[in-house]
Formats: sequence, C-alpha cells, structure tokens
Amino acid sequence: MTALVQRDHESLDDMSLAALVAARDPHAVRLVTTRNNQRLFRAVFAILGNRAEAEDAVQSAYLKAFAAIGRFEGRSALSTWLTRIAINEALARQRALKRRRAHLDAAAVTVLDDYRETFMQGSIAGTAPDLAHARAELRQLLERAIAALPAPFRIVFVLREIEGQSVEEVADALDLNPATVKTRHLRARRRLREALAPDVKEALFGSFPFAGADCEALTARVLAAWAPEAR
Repeated sequence: MTALVQRDHESLDDMSLAALVAARDPHAVRLVTTRNNQRLFRAVFAILGNRAEAEDAVQSAYLKAFAAIGRFEGRSALSTWLTRIAINEALARQRALKRRRAHLDAAAVTVLDDYRETFMQGSIAGTAPDLAHARAELRQLLERAIAALPAPFRIVFVLREIEGQSVEEVADALDLNPATVKTRHLRARRRLREALAPDVKEALFGSFPFAGADCEALTARVLAAWAPEAR
C-alpha cells in the first residue's frame, strides 16, 4: 500500500502536492523534501558556508514554507518557491550572524570559525583508493575556490552551474533581473578560471554532496516536526 501511495504521489502536480503537505500528509512531505533537499542545501550552503548552520536553515525553511504552503499559488514551480524561502532564511541568518560578529569584534573576541569543518566528503564507489583520494582533494580545492567567491557571485554560480537551474529560475529565486544573473555567473566563472585548471569543472556535479543518510536524516527531522503522527 505504501509503495502504491508513493507512486500515486509522484504523479501529482505541484498544487496537489502542496495541498497534501498542508494537510500534513507524511508521504507528500517525504516526497517534497527528498526531491528538494539537495537543491536547498546547496543554495543555503553557498550563502552560509557552514554545514551545520545550512542544515538547520533548510529545516527551518521547510517548516516555514509548509506553514505557509496554503498560499502557494503555483505561479512558479514548487521547487523554485521553496528555494526562494530557503535563500531568504539563509540571508536572514547571515544578517543576524554579521550583527553578532560586529558585537563580538568590538570586544575583540573570535567565536566563529566558518570553515572549521571540511566540505562534505562524497563517496566514490567502485574506484581505487588513490583515485578516490585524488578526487576528494580536487573536490576540496574546487569547493574552497567557490567558497572564496563574493557571496552574490557564489549563490548564482551554485544555482546555475552545480544545480543546473536556468537563468530565469535563478532570477526568480533570487528576485534579480535575468541580465544580472548572467553577469554574475560570467564573473564567477571568470574568477574561478583564474584559480583553477579547466578540467576541474568535471568535479562540479559531485561537489557539495547531500544525499543518502544526510538526506534521509533531514527528511526525518522535518517529518517529525511537521507530521509527527507518521513516526
């Protein structure tokens, strides 16, 4: 029965799924989060640069979105609508973080280490250990270069180049003019070319992995908060 319900849900359009999420249907919640976890995480991580903070922000964004999902009108894709909410959540946290930092800097106290933790390590199944090590090092190099981009360039680059969103989708999610998206994407690529060899672009798709246990854990936390009776 569960498999049948899942198949039925997968065939639903965005408005129908949104209605089921509003009704706290656990299958709809699971489907929506599983479909969007990685996209939202990557977008938020591009802004916050910290894994734990990004996961918390995505979870908070889901709960805010689900609480307001009755107002979803389908004028954009549900994924775009969720991305916009997640980005706004990340930007709000970033502003709050800057305020806290300013206060702490005045007292000459350093309490935050944005890059204390290495970016996520992806598994490379079926490859030799030395190749896996080389790929991991290459991925870290690339991710550090992306993290060093100015924030306005970084978020556009991640959404366009890694997530594969169109100019229009990015413009919609970030509330920008499409021409601005194109310009920022071009400048981000130019800066990265100055720092990286051309062939590292092949590692982009594997960058910032957020799947498997990480994806399932986030979905479980959202389900527990939004549809606890499904546990």
